[in-house]
Amino acid sequence: MAAAERRKGERVTFERGFTAHMMGIDGTWRRDCVMEDVSETGAKLTVEGSIEGLHLKEFFLLLSSTGLAYRRCELAWVNGDQIGVNFLKQGDKKKKAGKRGAEQTTEA
Repeated sequence: MAAAERRKGERVTFERGFTAHMMGIDGTWRRDCVMEDVSETGAKLTVEGSIEGLHLKEFFLLLSSTGLAYRRCELAWVNGDQIGVNFLKQGDKKKKAGKRGAEQTTEA
């Protein structure tokens, strides 16, 4: 229930799931997964195999066999073989760093 309350956008649920792949940012690991639902800001995935030891702070969710359709993700939560991910936008990391810098200069 708590997860439903935190959702920011409308979710689309797939009856049979949508086959996808997770891949490390550096390309050193890859896992098959099934996307159970998706919104504009994130998704719920069922991961095949163990996620133990994988760097899930930031990774790619590959949505096509060619790798041309993908989303950059960060881990939001883990529940057994299911994980929640937030989609990262192109400038997310830079904007967060820029905001911190701006706050520090206005406080001084």
